[in-house]
Amino acid sequence: MCIRRILLPLAGMSHAESALGVGGAIARMFDAHLAVLHVGTDMQEVGPLVGEGLSGAMVQDMIASALKESAARLNGVRGLFDAFVTREQIPVVAVDSPLSPVGMHGLSASFIAHSGHTRSVVSFQARLSDIVVLRQPNPEGDVSSSDTLHAILFESGRGVVIVPPVAPPTIGKRICIGWNGTSEAASAIHHALPLLKRAEAVHILHSPAYQRPGPEARHVRSFLSLHGIMANIHEFGSDSRPVGEDMLDMAHTLGADMMVMGAYSHSRLRQMILGGVTRHMLENSDIIVIMSR
Repeated sequence: MCIRRILLPLAGMSHAESALGVGGAIARMFDAHLAVLHVGTDMQEVGPLVGEGLSGAMVQDMIASALKESAARLNGVRGLFDAFVTREQIPVVAVDSPLSPVGMHGLSASFIAHSGHTRSVVSFQARLSDIVVLRQPNPEGDVSSSDTLHAILFESGRGVVIVPPVAPPTIGKRICIGWNGTSEAASAIHHALPLLKRAEAVHILHSPAYQRPGPEARHVRSFLSLHGIMANIHEFGSDSRPVGEDMLDMAHTLGADMMVMGAYSHSRLRQMILGGVTRHMLENSDIIVIMSR
């Protein structure tokens, strides 16, 4: 498996620089194409939100305000993209359709501005990408970035590279795999294989409290060896702290700059209410996380 097309959805400018930096670095590693996607306001989504009992003039003002804000976001994101590709000297290619960049031979980038239902546009684009890079959702209520993440995880079948607000100085040199025997964790390993093959060190983290019915850590090590990847196994866990906290601490101890793990082995609703490893990593990780479901 080789990475040829990387999708990077950017709804706004918050933490966009770190996401662009990681997306560009991965594209450079594989001589891949980085497709930056911005989805603007869809009037069909805005219309029902204006409510009833408003005058025509009030409705028009609300629509005009929404369009103005959408245009400002587009201009801001496009400006960041232009500055980034100029600074990094990444060739920009045109797109003859939203899914068919022309001239994708070697390192390149494109900017796609699209309007429509955000979840649908992003998940459709993701399905014909090798991997998706996304900024870490803001746990204090950044609804758009959270919706984008879950659209990709649940509706695209792609792995997601989740970038913290401050990206680590290295990308994929020391990678930890959070293993629990599930199909979600196996899918994450599959999507991360190109990066795992390039890593200087790979560590498989497992815990009795995290393990589900399925292959064990030693089986993962055997599988990775078939791909020429040598990995070490580490057991983690304590009686006093949540699994996610222990796993992230172990990654820090090993000097990892990336974690590979499955997402939502338990239901999303249960994790929202009771917490869980996925939720902990999304809210607290200061290293890059590759998730899949």
